[in-house]
Amino acid sequence: MRWSWIYLVARRLLELAGLRMLGGAAKDVELLVLRHQLAVLRRQVGRPELEPEDRVLLAALSRLLPKERWGSFFVTPATLLRWHRELVADTWTFPHKKPGRPPIPQETQELILRLARENPLWGHRRVQGELARLGVAVSAATVRAVLRRAKVPPAPQRARDSWASFLHVQASGLLACDFFHVDTAFCRRLYVLFVMEVETRRVHILGITTHPNRDWVAQQARNLMMDLGDRVDRFRFFLRDRDGKFSDSFDAVLGGAGVQVLLSPPRSKANAFAERWVGSVRRECTDRMVILNERHLRTVLDTYADHYNRHRPHQSLQQRPPQAVEAGELVPVIPLAGRIRRTRHLGGLINEYQQSA
Repeated sequence: MRWSWIYLVARRLLELAGLRMLGGAAKDVELLVLRHQLAVLRRQVGRPELEPEDRVLLAALSRLLPKERWGSFFVTPATLLRWHRELVADTWTFPHKKPGRPPIPQETQELILRLARENPLWGHRRVQGELARLGVAVSAATVRAVLRRAKVPPAPQRARDSWASFLHVQASGLLACDFFHVDTAFCRRLYVLFVMEVETRRVHILGITTHPNRDWVAQQARNLMMDLGDRVDRFRFFLRDRDGKFSDSFDAVLGGAGVQVLLSPPRSKANAFAERWVGSVRRECTDRMVILNERHLRTVLDTYADHYNRHRPHQSLQQRPPQAVEAGELVPVIPLAGRIRRTRHLGGLINEYQQSA
């Protein structure tokens, strides 16, 4: 009954206000109805889930109303402002090109660096010419900029620093030698002189002594020539360091066989092939044993050198041992059909594996 009286009073008041008039006033009545229905929904429904198009429409309509009338929205004024800022910001996020020249393709940069490093005498204009012949159009300034960013030295300096390139190019006719020492269990130091055939990595143990004087070293050169026999004609260069134990007599023996002696530059890793072998023999053999005397060391090194030359695979030789490289053999692909047999050397310090027949 109470709500009936309230309704009658409200209706009369609205009628007196003229809201029953036709035309624009009818729209005002409709707005009042919609606002009251919205207030009811606010009391009964939780937070509404809006789609992007809903936010766009509401944010756009909010710009048509004064802020003091934003209370008609079911979200707060702060939310409407946030939607507006986000929509305006997204307007300027379309892709755009950076100013300046386009970047050089990565594959082109890699090709520039490859040509420069494989050809120490080529300057940036020579590299540009080779690229043009390959169908790659870049300017000389671009080539120079790529080399400079990669810290590749200019051609004259690269030519001076191409010692490693020389060793690789001449590997087929290159012998390299070096000394290393081993201390025995009784504190005697033994010196080992060895030579490596760089192309195949075959190692020759020339001699072991406690006093490597010049005469002894020269005699080892004669022994090497006898060991190589007719194969000495394959070799053009002999690489050694500047140690005083190498005399003119040593060089004369090699020169008499037509082999030119090269002195390695006075810096580390100038004789990298021989130095790597020293690391291998120490890591895999002598550092893991107690050497008693010279005879014992000779037996150990002969066994290791035979394993190294005949069986041990080398990464730089496509996992082949030197002996297989000399014979032109490839790594065999054999189905795993039988049992694997182990052959032990030096008390199991070195193991070799083969399939049983």
